[in-house]
Amino acid sequence: MAVMLVSVLVAGCGAAGAGGKQLTLGYLEWDENVANSNLIKVILEDDFGYDQVQLKLDGVQPIFQGLSDGELDAFMDAWMPNHKTYMKKIQGKAELSKKPWYLGQTKYGIAVPDYMSDVKSIADLNSSGAASITGIEPGAVLMHRIENVVIPEYHLHLDLVEGSTPAMLEELNRAYHAKEPFVFLAWSPHWMNEEYDFHYLKDPKNAMGELDEPNKLHSVFREGLADDDPVAYALINAMRLTEKQVGTLELSIRRAQSPEEGARDWLKNHRDVVRPWIEAAKRAEG
Repeated sequence: MAVMLVSVLVAGCGAAGAGGKQLTLGYLEWDENVANSNLIKVILEDDFGYDQVQLKLDGVQPIFQGLSDGELDAFMDAWMPNHKTYMKKIQGKAELSKKPWYLGQTKYGIAVPDYMSDVKSIADLNSSGAASITGIEPGAVLMHRIENVVIPEYHLHLDLVEGSTPAMLEELNRAYHAKEPFVFLAWSPHWMNEEYDFHYLKDPKNAMGELDEPNKLHSVFREGLADDDPVAYALINAMRLTEKQVGTLELSIRRAQSPEEGARDWLKNHRDVVRPWIEAAKRAEG
């Protein structure tokens, strides 16, 4: 199950506090975003003496709006081009990271466990034995596309169930071990690709358009963060992680008592991975 975080929104993003600087990161309850947000939080607090890095859990649309309003300093899980509509709405009020932080190739789409071997395409779903497609947060772009285009295009009789990523993963785990028919949204990078044997369904009608094509994972910064907090800006801009590194970080967080503890445990054996990021932030520190 994905790890839930207790999050608080504080006023004065990026402002100096009594013990040092503060930063507010928006995040989605997607495991790669939980992972990289906690990793950056730990580095800023432990290596750069930040008083506190707050993590604010929200949906996709509110996070982009928070960046536009200046209530959030950064968000580190923009899937491009899937999130291009959100970026367009806040053009001029937010900035995309110079390069993607994820070095692997993403996957995103509708999937079924491998024991449903006869189901290879979205067109096969009506005869799959499943009554629903178990989705994630309603603000996810693919959720809108499935409801408004994919289901009508394929004349599917399955209902799309909105929820959260942790709820979907819990239901996947239950159905998988019971070998029940189960249709869900899957993506990579994510530890589910290592934990379960499943396959992404073909889309012969191309109803999902570009949404199931490989994306680039970027960070997004509020306007002015580079000047207000060059250290955090440089650190996040320098972040680079491979598929294996994301997977081991996620698993470390799942096994720990808290996301921060999991991030610190991972850092003990991966200081070489983050060293270039820290060096970039130190250069910005002056």
